[in-house]
Amino acid sequence: MLYNMKKRIVITGAGSTSALGNTRQELFEALLAGRTAVRPIPEWRERMQNATSVVAAPVELPEATAKTISRHYRRSMGPAALYAALAAKSAVAEAGLTPELLGNGRTGCIASSTLGSSTEIEAVARAIFLGGNFFDLPACQFFKMVSHSSAFNVANLMGINGVQLSPCSACASSLQSVGLAYEQLLLGKQDAFLAGGSDEATPIVLDSFRLLHALAEDKDMTPEQMSRPFDARRSGLVCGEGAAILTLETLEHAQARGARPLAEILGYATNCTGAQISQSDSASIRRCMEMALEDAGIAPQDVDYISAHATGTPNGDSEEAKAIFAVFGDKAPVSSLKGQLGHTLGASGALELTVILEMMQRGIILPNHNLEQIADDCIGPDFVLEPRQCKVDVVLKNCIAFGGVNVSLVLKKID
Repeated sequence: MLYNMKKRIVITGAGSTSALGNTRQELFEALLAGRTAVRPIPEWRERMQNATSVVAAPVELPEATAKTISRHYRRSMGPAALYAALAAKSAVAEAGLTPELLGNGRTGCIASSTLGSSTEIEAVARAIFLGGNFFDLPACQFFKMVSHSSAFNVANLMGINGVQLSPCSACASSLQSVGLAYEQLLLGKQDAFLAGGSDEATPIVLDSFRLLHALAEDKDMTPEQMSRPFDARRSGLVCGEGAAILTLETLEHAQARGARPLAEILGYATNCTGAQISQSDSASIRRCMEMALEDAGIAPQDVDYISAHATGTPNGDSEEAKAIFAVFGDKAPVSSLKGQLGHTLGASGALELTVILEMMQRGIILPNHNLEQIADDCIGPDFVLEPRQCKVDVVLKNCIAFGGVNVSLVLKKID
C-alpha cells in the first residue's frame, strides 16, 4: 500500500479553547455529561435587525486567563487569535517542544480563521459609520483583522520562524490547516508544525448566516434545543466560537526527542464541487472521503467512527448523510458535536479533532445531541444516540464549507 511507503505523521500535542472548557479533557467531560454551550444572548439583539431570537455558544474567557499572554503579544490579537494563542501554548506544552525546536527554522505554523477577528472588523465599521474617530483605534487594529491573524500571532508568540501559512476556506479552514501541515511534513519541508484554527461568534456573523437563511431560528424551541444535526426539526446552524491547535511532526522526529504520539494521521483529501458555492453536494463529499481513504491505504470497513461536519442545515446534513451512506453504509457509527458546541466555524475541524483524540483514548463515541427523530432525508447511516463504548482506533473526520469545499482526514490511534 502507499501508506507503507510514506513518512509517518503523528500528533504529539493538542490544545483547545472552547465554550465548554479550555482543555480537551474538560471539553470531553462536558460533552459526555450532555452539557451544551448554546445559550440566549439578549444583549446582541439591538445589534441585529428583526432577530426573533439571539442564541450562540460563546467562549467565556476569564480576564486572568487572557492575561497569561503578555500584553506585548496580546495587543495585536483579536479574540480569535487570542483563543488560538492559548490553545497553542497547551499544544506546545503537551508535545514538549522547546524554544530551540520552535525557533530552529524546521518548525512551522499553519492556523486559520474565517475573517480574522469579526469583533475588530465591527469596531472599525462602528468608528467609520457611527460617528466614531477611526484614529482613536489602536495602532495594531489591522493586525487583529487580517485573515492570517491567528497564524502570525501564534508564530510570533512561540518564536516560530519556519513555514507560516493560513488557508482561508471558511468552515473547512482549520481541518485544511492540519491537512496542509501533514502534506508539508510528508514532503520534508519541516520537521514539526503547529496547526489548527480559531473563530468568533458575533452579531455580524449571525446576521450573515441569517441573510443566507442558514441560521437556526425557531421560537418554539429553547436555545439548548436549536442546534440539532440530522434531526427532522433542524432549521439551521447555531454559531459557536473557540480554537484548537495541534502539534504535528514526523514519527522519526517525535521518537528522536522522546515525545509520546497521541495519534497518527493516515490520510487527507480536499476537493470542491465546482458547481455550487452555497449548497453541499453529496457526490463531491463522497469523492473526498474516498480520496482520504485511498491516501490512508485503508478500506471503508476499517473505519471505526465518522465525525460528521453536520451543522444542522437542511441541505448540508442531508447531502453529507447521503455521501456517508454511499461509502460506509450503516457499518460505521456517525455523530456530530455541533448539537452541543454549536458550529465553531473556522475552528470546528481542529476543535473536534481534539475531542476525537479523547474518544480514541477512552473508547467512547459521543452521541448526536438533540437528535430525537432522524430526518427522512438523512436516514441510512448508523447515527449514535447515546454515548457508545467501543473501539475507536480509526476515525474519519469531515469538514464542509461554503464555496463547495470538502475536507476529510483519517486518524489512527497509537497505543
